[in-house]
Amino acid sequence: MEFNLAVLPGDGIGPEVVDQGLKVLNAVGQRYGHTFNYQFGDVGGIAIDKTGSPLPSETIEISINSDAVFFGAIGDPKYDLDPKAKVRPEQGLLGIRKALGLYCNIRPVKIFENLSHLAPIKKDYLRDVDLVIYRELIGGIYFGEKGRSNNGQTAFDTCTYHVSEIERIAHLAFRQAMKRRNKMTLVDKANVLESSRLWRETIQSLSSQYPDVQVDYLFVDNAAMQLIINPSQFDVILTENMFGDILSDESSVLAGSLGLIPSASIGEKTSLFEPIHGSYPQGAGKDIANPIATILSVAMLLDHLELNGEARTVEKAVGRMLEADMGTPDLHTKTILSCSAAGDLLAALTLDDNLKPEGYSYARTKSSSDV
Repeated sequence: MEFNLAVLPGDGIGPEVVDQGLKVLNAVGQRYGHTFNYQFGDVGGIAIDKTGSPLPSETIEISINSDAVFFGAIGDPKYDLDPKAKVRPEQGLLGIRKALGLYCNIRPVKIFENLSHLAPIKKDYLRDVDLVIYRELIGGIYFGEKGRSNNGQTAFDTCTYHVSEIERIAHLAFRQAMKRRNKMTLVDKANVLESSRLWRETIQSLSSQYPDVQVDYLFVDNAAMQLIINPSQFDVILTENMFGDILSDESSVLAGSLGLIPSASIGEKTSLFEPIHGSYPQGAGKDIANPIATILSVAMLLDHLELNGEARTVEKAVGRMLEADMGTPDLHTKTILSCSAAGDLLAALTLDDNLKPEGYSYARTKSSSDV
């Protein structure tokens, strides 16, 4: 089969981790006889440097006409240091979400047993953790009316939701729960916020269409605590934009590294797949970034293209490498790999189910005792 993919590497370590993802995609194509055609576009700081815009029209066009978008990272410290900058890299990310109608962000969190010691959480709390967060992505306070008074002493941000915006992501979350453990938790602040009360009313109305799914309701402050003290209780978490932004980052610490968490953003026109970590500018060009989140995002992209067997092959390759106690510096494994070496190895493991990671001679490795 043939697929057209938009590739937007972005800033910082984005190009490096995306390169590793492309290695794995090419390995999938070679093994299963697929062709992936890549069209590259600029977004974020690099796009500002080239065009003055964080999201050039050419990038939007490439993305809209793709079967999926493969995304790296956005962010550049030279813009962070200027709070009055009117054009910022992050506007590119918000812009592409709006342009593509990316209304549903999906973040799965699984625990790799041999990496559980990396999490700042007691190991007993991490047993059986397997959850996924469904975050509404293009509504709420981030996209509502905002402004300041004429004298600059008052500012406001408006949180607005329509029932239709809630329903479209809720149906996706309910269906995902039916494929998993038939449990969904709505996280809101319905004791205080009118928008949260609309969320709760809408989910209660829809729940009759999914009688097998148990629906729980948690206020966001309690949910934040429960994610730390009892994360295994969760299956599918559904929430609005800002709460989802915060809780999904909190949940990432359960896995022990931001470099392990992939994500998908499902849209009206196409869908986008990216690691959850930022651009990590301090690590750019040093070949030390962890590409696993990016490569697991490739697996989610393959699932989106209905290449489910191929997606499982990629996930198994990641598992085999980690079980062999091999990984990038942030994982503190016995054998340390560079970013590019990890990509080479994962591509090789994707191609060959019988390859033993420890025997892969092309991976540039060193013992952790040498670091």
